[in-house]
Amino acid sequence: MSEVEVVVAHRERATLRVGDVFLKIDADPGRTDIEVEAMTLAPVPTPEVLWHRPPVLALAALPGTALGRLGEPSTASPAAWAAAGAAVRTLHDAPLPPWPGQSLDEVAARVDAECEWLVSNGVLPTDLVTRNRQIAEAALRPWTPVFTHGDLQITHIFVDGDEVTGVLDWSEAGRGDAHFDLATLTLGHEERLGDLLAGYRADVDLDVIRGWWSLRSLVVVRWLVTHGFDPFAPGCEVDVLKSRL
Repeated sequence: MSEVEVVVAHRERATLRVGDVFLKIDADPGRTDIEVEAMTLAPVPTPEVLWHRPPVLALAALPGTALGRLGEPSTASPAAWAAAGAAVRTLHDAPLPPWPGQSLDEVAARVDAECEWLVSNGVLPTDLVTRNRQIAEAALRPWTPVFTHGDLQITHIFVDGDEVTGVLDWSEAGRGDAHFDLATLTLGHEERLGDLLAGYRADVDLDVIRGWWSLRSLVVVRWLVTHGFDPFAPGCEVDVLKSRL
């Protein structure tokens, strides 16, 4: 008999696995609606939707394994990373989804608020926050919006050998900066950026990628801490920030 496995659980969402079925429970039904529509529109492999009865979404398991994990070396081949890059490029070349993403002003306001919180609460040293906020400025420029995944963590792309079998967790999808997806996927795995871009096959501004590495790490520390995760773990967000010094 299959057992219930808690994949992830916090105050906003929970994901359970029962055999080959994933059950996603979201306190905000709007996010689930976006996830289902995004998977319908995205021209890349996604999990099969078995049924959707808000607040629960049932998805079939994907074959293969995740491209890697934050804080651990990725054992995926350079060809697998290139295949992931090609899949991301296919998504970015697709027609825009009908709903918007975050604006430049919203992103800038959020990073400034998070930097203030990190310093005022003594979570991170002032010089570390200040230096990374300076680097993040490179990402805060007007961008041409593309169809972005919006939360393209390394665990959200599955591969089997050198082929992409699917992309998970589309609840943050929308119109956004292509560089953000590329930076999110390579966060903590900067040495694999070249392999990813070999498959992406488009001009990329490396300073903007570095800016998004710093920006994303700055804005997620508070969320991670307050939801029971550890951004201070080796190779994770705080180490990414420290590597910029």
